[in-house]
Amino acid sequence: MSKEQLDFLVRLQDVIEQRRKDMPENSYTARLFRKGIDKIAQKIGEEAVELIIEARNDNMERLLNESADLLFHMMVLLTSRGARIEDVVGILQERHK
Repeated sequence: MSKEQLDFLVRLQDVIEQRRKDMPENSYTARLFRKGIDKIAQKIGEEAVELIIEARNDNMERLLNESADLLFHMMVLLTSRGARIEDVVGILQERHK
């Protein structure tokens, strides 16, 4: 993974946090925040199931797209609880030592 890709995750996390703060009317992310933690958790469950299905199929493009959906919704959940993707990365770094 390149530095540019890692930087993108941080920028995306910033955008998600801004959506939570501003709650723009036409934003899918803000809509998730308005619906609350149950809806966000439901989306994670749906995306996880879709990822599992695609892992069993032979379509790499679909597998990667479902992975992206799951990661995005996980970042929304983290934001809803006051955490960031960097916090998760920090835990992985600690585990790797």
